[in-house]
Amino acid sequence: MSGSVLITGSSRGIGAATALAFGKAGWQVAVNYRHSEAQALEVCRQIEAFGGTALPIQADISGSGEAKTLIETAVSSFGRLDALVCNAGIALPQMLLTDVTDDQWHNLFAADVDGVFFPVRAALPYFVRQKSGSIVTISSMWGQVGGSCEVAYSAAKGAVISFTKALAKEVGPSGIRVNCVCPGVIQTEMNAHLSPADLEALRQETPLETLGRPEDVAETVRFLCSEEARFITGQMIGVNGGMVV
Repeated sequence: MSGSVLITGSSRGIGAATALAFGKAGWQVAVNYRHSEAQALEVCRQIEAFGGTALPIQADISGSGEAKTLIETAVSSFGRLDALVCNAGIALPQMLLTDVTDDQWHNLFAADVDGVFFPVRAALPYFVRQKSGSIVTISSMWGQVGGSCEVAYSAAKGAVISFTKALAKEVGPSGIRVNCVCPGVIQTEMNAHLSPADLEALRQETPLETLGRPEDVAETVRFLCSEEARFITGQMIGVNGGMVV
């Protein structure tokens, strides 16, 4: 199966790997970015280099207006939208909850929760009219089990999980599937602050004794949007090497 997909926050990391995975599979890919225009254009260039179709779209999806315009642009450019991947998000440095500032809390929820709600709300009318569509949200293993000194991030990603479960029940009768991917420790810029010793300790804690790659998450997302996953909805898929089971 191929179609058209919009991936939020897809200029780098997991989002970029996901855009490339869809592009290689023959999908039309809308590459959303907020600030990283050069990286987004490079992702599009790579997709087009192997014969794919890519469209860079700048938007801050933490606000309803830009999120709505983002969806409308993708639909008008591709003629329809078959899948939405809500990947954009941020994390805070590890810290005690008492050290989290008001701004850090609000910015985190704006990016990680509002950044899911607004694009999904804007896309749903199109999916409902089509009687089809796949939505994949990106949470985290900390959203499943919580992490010490990751309370704010765990809360935001836990909200994404509950959002996914509830929405899957709500829109299933319209032929729309909604699933969530919960990565473990993935080698991306978000974890670049970790020291080699910290990464090695995390590797040893992982039952598969390896750290994840962005491509591991990307292929899982692509599968969930494919026809092969037609009977899968409301699920939390852990891509974590067995660290959370």
